[in-house]
Amino acid sequence: MTDTQDDDILEGEVYQNTEVLVTPKVPETQKNLRLDKFLVSCYPQFSRNQMIRLIKEGAVSVEDCPSRTLAPDDEVKVGEHFKIIPPEATPADPVPENIPLDILYEDKDLLVVNKPAGLVVHPGAGNTHGTLVNALLAHCGDSLSGIGGVRRPGIVHRIDKDTSGILVVAKNDWAHRHLAEQFAEHTIERVYQAFVWGFVKNTTGVISGYIGRSPTNRQKMAVVKTNGKHATTHYERLEVFGGGLASHIQCTLETGRTHQIRVHMASIGHSLIGDTVYGIVPYHAPEALKFFPRQALHAGFLGFIHPTTEERMTFEVPLPEDMQTLLNNLRSLSCVDQTDHFTHQG
Repeated sequence: MTDTQDDDILEGEVYQNTEVLVTPKVPETQKNLRLDKFLVSCYPQFSRNQMIRLIKEGAVSVEDCPSRTLAPDDEVKVGEHFKIIPPEATPADPVPENIPLDILYEDKDLLVVNKPAGLVVHPGAGNTHGTLVNALLAHCGDSLSGIGGVRRPGIVHRIDKDTSGILVVAKNDWAHRHLAEQFAEHTIERVYQAFVWGFVKNTTGVISGYIGRSPTNRQKMAVVKTNGKHATTHYERLEVFGGGLASHIQCTLETGRTHQIRVHMASIGHSLIGDTVYGIVPYHAPEALKFFPRQALHAGFLGFIHPTTEERMTFEVPLPEDMQTLLNNLRSLSCVDQTDHFTHQG
């Protein structure tokens, strides 16, 4: 789903144009404009999110006062002009690997893939090969966008390793910038299917709260009061199983924060089946459900505007085999009164 800068928007680590840029002086008509907006108005080849990253990394300075610290939301003043020194482009580290891809759509600008559970999106610590990026490099060669970063070319957004579903990949920088802007403006449609523990009482609901690093465990995310990013998840209950042991829900994301659905559902007492990080398994759950091997989460629908044709594109894929089997197992549970202990997560 990412769930600005959205956590699932990945850009800004490499740039095709590395020359030093100096803006014109701020005119009267643009005084008090946010710095990031002013810079993008001068250099539209950069997306706003990319410019925010440059400012935060110290690549932007005031021409007449280079020691001054800048923030993206600083208001520019008449007569100021700014220098931008983008970092040099670096070749991608990952190597092409012949990994099969389930490609739903492809043209000169982008491709849409259905990622299986277990496939890491881009290389990182402990995952230097066998990733979606390695597969994309073998399939696309040098055509992938460089804005995604030296270790994740073409990647505009991501889903967790153990989440299955749809991703759109940029094949050039133009497509990358336009898709990233749609994510930043929350106009991308992302709908997920999930199976959670407990009886979700409301047919529909909205979870809204800040997500950041857990103050008690830095390896986890949590709903926090400070030092987090705003996140909103809409959910709809589709089906209830075993008298309330578990529920099938559909989640629509407004934002794309790290682990957003997993954290939000756990925060209201309905962690995802199979989620060993945020989950609390009911003691009375059948063994087959207790040991589902991944979080039961599937990015089943994605909608966006094509960056070149400006046509609305939508893609939908059914539940993968393991989650369909899970659904069948849940439906086979005998029903009991929803007022008993199954109505609450254990």
